[in-house]
Amino acid sequence: MHPEKRREERQVSKRKNNSTKKSKKKEEKRLSVQKTIRYKEMGKDGICRVQGNTYSKCIRFYDINYQLAQNEDKNAIFENWCDFLNYFDSSIHFQLSFINHKSNMKEFENVIRIRPQHDEFDDVRMEYAQMLKHQLATGNNGLVKSKYITFSIEAENIKLAKPKLERIESDILNNFKVLGVPAYPLNGVERLQIMYETFNPDASADFQFDYGSMIRTGLSTKDYVAPTSFVFKEGKTFQMGITIGAVSYLQILAPELTDKMLAEFLDMDKDLIVNLHVQSVDQMKAIKLVKSKVTDINRMKIEEQKKAVRSGYDMDIIPSDLNTYGGEAKRLLEDLQSRNERMFLVTALFLNTAKSKQDLENAVFQTAGIAQKYNCVLRRLDYQQEEGLMSSVPLGVNHVPIKRALTTTSTAIFVPFTTQELFMGGESLYYGLNALSNNMIMVDRKKLKNPNGLILGTPGSGKSFAAKREITNAFFVTNDDIIIGDPEGEYYPLVHALGGQVIHISPTSKDYINPMDINMDYSDDDNPLGVKSDFVLSLCELIMGTRNGIEAEEKSVIDRCLPLVYQKYFADPKPENMPVLGDLYDCLRKQKEPQAQRIATALEIYVNGSLKVFNHQTNVELNNRIVCFDIKELGKQLKKLGMLIVQDQVWNRVTINRGSQKSTRYYIDEFHLLLKEEQTAAYSVEIWKRFRKWGGIPTGITQNIKDLLASREIENIFENSDFILMLNQAAGDRQILAKQLNISPYQLSYVTNSGEGEGLLFYGNIIIPFKDKFDKSLKLYSLMTTKPEEVEERKKLEAERK
Repeated sequence: MHPEKRREERQVSKRKNNSTKKSKKKEEKRLSVQKTIRYKEMGKDGICRVQGNTYSKCIRFYDINYQLAQNEDKNAIFENWCDFLNYFDSSIHFQLSFINHKSNMKEFENVIRIRPQHDEFDDVRMEYAQMLKHQLATGNNGLVKSKYITFSIEAENIKLAKPKLERIESDILNNFKVLGVPAYPLNGVERLQIMYETFNPDASADFQFDYGSMIRTGLSTKDYVAPTSFVFKEGKTFQMGITIGAVSYLQILAPELTDKMLAEFLDMDKDLIVNLHVQSVDQMKAIKLVKSKVTDINRMKIEEQKKAVRSGYDMDIIPSDLNTYGGEAKRLLEDLQSRNERMFLVTALFLNTAKSKQDLENAVFQTAGIAQKYNCVLRRLDYQQEEGLMSSVPLGVNHVPIKRALTTTSTAIFVPFTTQELFMGGESLYYGLNALSNNMIMVDRKKLKNPNGLILGTPGSGKSFAAKREITNAFFVTNDDIIIGDPEGEYYPLVHALGGQVIHISPTSKDYINPMDINMDYSDDDNPLGVKSDFVLSLCELIMGTRNGIEAEEKSVIDRCLPLVYQKYFADPKPENMPVLGDLYDCLRKQKEPQAQRIATALEIYVNGSLKVFNHQTNVELNNRIVCFDIKELGKQLKKLGMLIVQDQVWNRVTINRGSQKSTRYYIDEFHLLLKEEQTAAYSVEIWKRFRKWGGIPTGITQNIKDLLASREIENIFENSDFILMLNQAAGDRQILAKQLNISPYQLSYVTNSGEGEGLLFYGNIIIPFKDKFDKSLKLYSLMTTKPEEVEERKKLEAERK
């Protein structure tokens, strides 16, 4: 072959080799990001083969109220948490991960969004929507906090690992159940999402992945979670994509730790990931290790004593450090041998991330400041940032060799529970900001087992305002009907603004409510008269004013008359055939028994006399979405009767709405008045017991806690109320309520001399302190306030407009 041709071929071959080498280098470079992410396979069921023969699973758990709990409750939680830790033997490594990351605000905005309806209420509707947006911006909801426990074991293959992991998972979930902590295991997609969000904190796109697409594209799970790049050039920081991060470890120097330390780290308003890697030491090995340390210290003591004698000193004069360490080692040995203590090797890692180096340094400085406050030191991992980052992902493997030996009690001091948050989707309503975390509180009472509620507070604490805010919110967000029992005439400005019907019931008013109103769905069974009979008996008891209730003979007479009175209506159910109180009176007069005449005589003043306001057919619009019964002008004699009749009208509405799958919200102000009288109290308890399955949501509002608690029926009311909004309380009432509702002294401080719109929210078994500063410049505020000077101001403005 010609030499020139051979040279040309060699050059072509060389170019090919160079090109192959370059593409190989490119390939290696492309894979380097994936190589950094240290796991082998992520299964669909959430089992991950991390390295070699190590397999892990992950469980997400939620918060319980630990920081706010009573001391005895705290002790119980702490002891259960110690038992939880002692469950893990030396074959299981576990990792507690606490992730605080800034979230896309869109999901929160979607929950609070109120859209215009292009009707006459859009001005107040959009004002309320604007107020919610402002509160979201004021609050801290951009920070999402999540908690995980990841556990890993060694096994020869997945087939052997799976049953072991599932058994451990089941035990952990049961242990969480004992603590009252909601928890659930994560599948493969959920575990990958955590890694995606950790490695791509600034990603605008949501995590998109399914195992089917992986098979089609030929990509691995790492390709979906990896950032654009990892850079570990500097010893004390690293870069992933455009985010700068730093991993530090906690050097525990304090002789005693406090359960507040972890909570304070997690309360930081910064992107932060805290990881506790915990490895249990075999009990026999731990005892052997401590025994050898005690022996070493004793040997050193003897050496020091010999030195002292040789030098002519008292042999008891030895270095104080040896005495201290000797005492500690003996106590530790005693704990391991005779108390329910184990030894754990703990690594506490902190991952701070930020967009700029300056922001990162500030975040690390703030984190270090909290550590210093508790006599610990936060040290940066020098040239181990890659290992630190991979140990900060919930995979269940620790790549950082820095460990601290702690007993069960010392490890348990990192209690992972602080205070619960309440931010729900669906038809959630706004109840203020969490006073501890500043997060918005959005809850749906319908999701409670029993949505019945109470709003309690001293005058001026904002209880009526809180009720009106919930009414307004429910009007804008839900399709529910709203009925208000208003003994003080406080609600009509708001009801008018929302296009509702205000019914003024008084001896001089022309608005009439017929206490004999009934509908065919009035009862669960086919006989609507069954329940109506109870109401009429209560009405007669109240009218007759008998302390011991009406007698059996009198009840029988009334029960006999009712079918006769309703006969015409049941035969032809049209409004004009509805009986009135006078029809019952006439029927009683026709009976021969003296009991019938006695009842009729008691009814006479309400039928033909000066108090005949309730002896008319109903002439007001009761099918409006908001109905307010204003009974302020009824006077003392008629007010109790009026409240009982309003409750019966509410029951009527609830039964009608049940058929159309609609909820009915009922607000009763001055609720203690209803519980004063035996008849109205008994009827109120019936409402509290029966409303739930009929789609009713009653709410009692009162400032007179002593009157409320003096009622024999209050136990039934509290037992059937899963929602309580408690504002500022008087000193005497606080102690009674604390006992009744099991409130800790710390929780009680939130209703002691608290400002308006501040207090405690009870939602099921969750208790959250809240604050609500409503913008006073809004039109809605002027409609909701009950402050005399502000009410006068509103009336003046209304008069000027007219």
